[in-house]
Amino acid sequence: MSSPSQELPKTQNFNKMSLRQNLSQKQLQKLSPQQIQLMKMLQLPTIALEQRIKEEMEANPALEEGEEEEEEVNDEEEEILNEETGDEDSEEEMQVDKDEFTMDDYMDEEEGESYKLKVNNTGPDDERKEIPITSGVGLQEMLEVQLGLKDHLDDHQYQIALYLIGNMDDEGYLRRDLVSIVDDIAFSQNVITTEKELLDLLHVIQQFDPPGVGARDLQECLLLQLKRKDQHSEIVQLAVKVVETQMEEFSKKHYEKIEKKLGISDERLKEVIHEILKLDPKPGNSNSDTQKNIQEIIPDFVLTNSDGMLDLSLNSRNQPELRVSKDYKQMLDEYSSAKDKPSKEASSFVKQKIESASWFIDAIKQRENTLMSTMRAIMEYQFEYFLEGDEMKMKPMILKDIADRTGNDISTVSRVTNSKYVQTQFGTFPLKSFFSESLSTDSGEEVSSKEVKKILQDNISGENKKKPLTDDALTNLLKQKGYNIARRTVAKYREMLDIPVARMRKEL
Repeated sequence: MSSPSQELPKTQNFNKMSLRQNLSQKQLQKLSPQQIQLMKMLQLPTIALEQRIKEEMEANPALEEGEEEEEEVNDEEEEILNEETGDEDSEEEMQVDKDEFTMDDYMDEEEGESYKLKVNNTGPDDERKEIPITSGVGLQEMLEVQLGLKDHLDDHQYQIALYLIGNMDDEGYLRRDLVSIVDDIAFSQNVITTEKELLDLLHVIQQFDPPGVGARDLQECLLLQLKRKDQHSEIVQLAVKVVETQMEEFSKKHYEKIEKKLGISDERLKEVIHEILKLDPKPGNSNSDTQKNIQEIIPDFVLTNSDGMLDLSLNSRNQPELRVSKDYKQMLDEYSSAKDKPSKEASSFVKQKIESASWFIDAIKQRENTLMSTMRAIMEYQFEYFLEGDEMKMKPMILKDIADRTGNDISTVSRVTNSKYVQTQFGTFPLKSFFSESLSTDSGEEVSSKEVKKILQDNISGENKKKPLTDDALTNLLKQKGYNIARRTVAKYREMLDIPVARMRKEL
């Protein structure tokens, strides 16, 4: 049996072997913080870039708005200019003249008042691009006003009804279960209620305007609206019966089953369907704030056609000119000449801010160049399409096609085209819409999937709605025109166009 002292060297030798160091070479590609920032800026659309510039100007005092100033005239040149113009005023007199200068010398009283009232930087000849926005009362506010008119409700009931209104969505539906609301109002408001009391108060709210508000599903919403109509009308009575008993068949457009169960003719069912389709499935939308439903699209590019010549420009109307602060440059010169420690620290801080401002200005210019080169390549590739706006003339195009033309990476092209829009004479479109996969025809020609979608849309628009075209029928029509396409691809394109299946397109 060996002693511990004899085994110790073996343990030490093992540890030495396990801690042995190795040298190896690896090739890594890392982006600098500036490059990462540039990649992020490429993704920003115009309106987001404006906000980004504002944030940078607030964070960096060395960055300011304005064009770069020309070099100052030196003293000798100033003296020569003064002699040539006969100006012998002293510096003090010139300063007095500057102090005495006012805008009143150059405008009359009426112009001055008009100037003070203007808050935009546009002239009378500038194009005005404004979206009229109407501000109205929201759905919840409207319901709360009507609730306040119900004098028979006590404070307890009023508080519960107010809580019910607050749980409705923008479409006017109460999609939460009443049992859950009973628990929630007990914990959050310390109000004890029952499911029956909630249901009674919900029925009160369901009598408010707009009709159908407070419903818990589509069927109840339609019934609430129908029951406010003339109940002596036979069509209204049939419509109520269809919604109450044949809602599933109605939603699936099984009209033959409805006619058989109710014992009515095609013409009568047409009138009933017309009465139901007049109802609003989302009653709250008509009273929601208009501003929530408006999304203004600001194009990043503007493309115009002048007698067959396409002209491309970058939309930078609201983007300010940027420059490095002249005051900060002077501060850097002053601090750099000093030798004390505080001045050196201040010099380092000012230098860092100036370099950051310079880089930001260069990044903006580089972004503009990259955007313009990418969009110009798209314009040249889809030249025939941009001349007329005919989707049938759009060529199949992928990101690699534009990357090869610009010399940029595919990821760069993807960032540039993401969330960007171009304004043309026939509409404003996202750049992504110009990219499409290719399909082969019988003649071997490659066509864009956009062209196939356009043919699908035209065929469905012109179909007989009593016998709408199935996906198999659409596939056969495309094959007759020379497009080799599978049925599943037709179904995929139809869904991308938000077109329902043939059965759901059927009309009486």
